[in-house]
Amino acid sequence: MSERRVVITGIGVVTPLGCDLEVFWKNLLTGQSGIGPVTRFDTTKFDSKIGGEVKDFKADQFMPIKETRRTDRFTHYAVGAARKAVADSKIELDKEDLNRVGCLVGSGIGGMETIEEQAGILLTKGPGRVSPFMIPMLIVNMASGYISMLLGVKGPNLSVVSACATATHAIGEAARAIVHNDADVMISGGSEAAITGLGYAGFCSMRAMSTRNDDPTRASRPFDAGRDGFVMGEGAGVVILESLEHARKRHAHIYAEVAGYGITGDAYHMSAPAPEGEGAARSMAMALRHARLNPDQIEYINAHGTSTPVGDKCETQAIKSVFGAHAKKLAVSSTKSMTGHLLGAAGAVETAVCALAIRDNIVPPTINYETPDPDCDLDYVPNKARQMKVNACVNNSLGFGGHNATLIVKRYE
Repeated sequence: MSERRVVITGIGVVTPLGCDLEVFWKNLLTGQSGIGPVTRFDTTKFDSKIGGEVKDFKADQFMPIKETRRTDRFTHYAVGAARKAVADSKIELDKEDLNRVGCLVGSGIGGMETIEEQAGILLTKGPGRVSPFMIPMLIVNMASGYISMLLGVKGPNLSVVSACATATHAIGEAARAIVHNDADVMISGGSEAAITGLGYAGFCSMRAMSTRNDDPTRASRPFDAGRDGFVMGEGAGVVILESLEHARKRHAHIYAEVAGYGITGDAYHMSAPAPEGEGAARSMAMALRHARLNPDQIEYINAHGTSTPVGDKCETQAIKSVFGAHAKKLAVSSTKSMTGHLLGAAGAVETAVCALAIRDNIVPPTINYETPDPDCDLDYVPNKARQMKVNACVNNSLGFGGHNATLIVKRYE
């Protein structure tokens, strides 16, 4: 990304740990868990009954109440996070050339709740009762499209779908739009609202989710020997990306610089990572090359770290293969231990974590780390946040279908 430098000037989050950025950050640093019993549907017949639900979010604070009934919850979260990011950046859109402001917000699944509701209506009441808003409610690109309509931004506008790598890909591709001078500002991230009966039924059938139902706050335990699957989360993360020149011109506060982006495919399996995390390793190596950084210049990795037996092992192997001896000196943590796995939104929320770690020189912990796993033998910042100098971070996101994405964010100087 040498042609134009790209910086992060605004952050907005909607998460199980809070919808205010500083509240969210405080809860992460103090090791709070956002996991609890699922309340959105009756979990009696489900193997997994726990999740990271968003609390205290009201869509009509961010969009017209009439429109909330014509859009899915994943769009609501996306709009909320986008508006928060814009406000945080203090950018005055009415003074911008809106043809140079774009939007790239993705989702791994999109309108799962809408699909479930409308399928039920079709089966019980017939096709004539299916909502005329069903299609625009469920399609993944509507989050990005609707944000652009609300804010009036007319630059590059698209969506990315790559399962759990979605938001990281979205931010990487948005940064590229700025690098290639197609935009000066991009509103980018991901959103997900898949805590529904249908969503849980699918993941439970795959035996991918934790069944530690009697102890929800300790269920997500990345890299721990007792991990038994991921815990579903929901929410959204959006960042404001700007060219450095544009940000300087308006005297914007800069959180961090987007320095590198890696994007690879496993070509291996629909849901399992490639052996030894080979694809993830190539993604990290590509991001380092784009950032023009040596492995020993990275201090912190926000790992994909979903708390699945195979995934955590493979990511550990990938880190060791890329960073060599320096891997043992890295601070590696998974904030999914506290938020749950936000699927297509995870990478954006975790990019925010990296930017805040740089701002405050502190890295959040991996909570619930109790029993070391011989296959996961790195420093996972167990259970307590760590004050340390942070100049450059790696954020990994790895998705079903063999999609790997890595972002490197570094201190702006």
